[in-house]
Amino acid sequence: MSPHAPSLDVRLKRAYERPSSRDGVRILVDRLWPRGLHREGAAIERWMKDIAPSSELRRWFGHDPARWEEFAGRYRVELAGNSSLVDELRGIASRRPLTLVYAARDEEHNQAVVLREVLLEGRRAQRDGSAKTGGARGSRARASGS
Repeated sequence: MSPHAPSLDVRLKRAYERPSSRDGVRILVDRLWPRGLHREGAAIERWMKDIAPSSELRRWFGHDPARWEEFAGRYRVELAGNSSLVDELRGIASRRPLTLVYAARDEEHNQAVVLREVLLEGRRAQRDGSAKTGGARGSRARASGS
């Protein structure tokens, strides 16, 4: 067995995009169910409301790109308090593709982007033997929905 931790396959996809068999496990990471989306056709395996940003943080951010850096930092703090859910997602992504499903129109400035970064940074920290928690807060690593 390799001394390195397994790589994670974490994808991002808008809730309104057609589900694909390549999505793997589809988990909705919004606090509110996406407007107009029918549960039957969404192919959501689980709705993890509690890993989404708090209602207060979500309202403060309002998907304003000017608030992105501050939002990302505040959301990371919230995620640190939800480590069991973050670890659960890492576990899923280490075994199968994981698609974080979100409703926001802005594909670069939403909670799923931050959550994906946190998941991948945690895996890198385990693999590298470091315990960095700050990470690349402003990193805007893009994830393809494919």
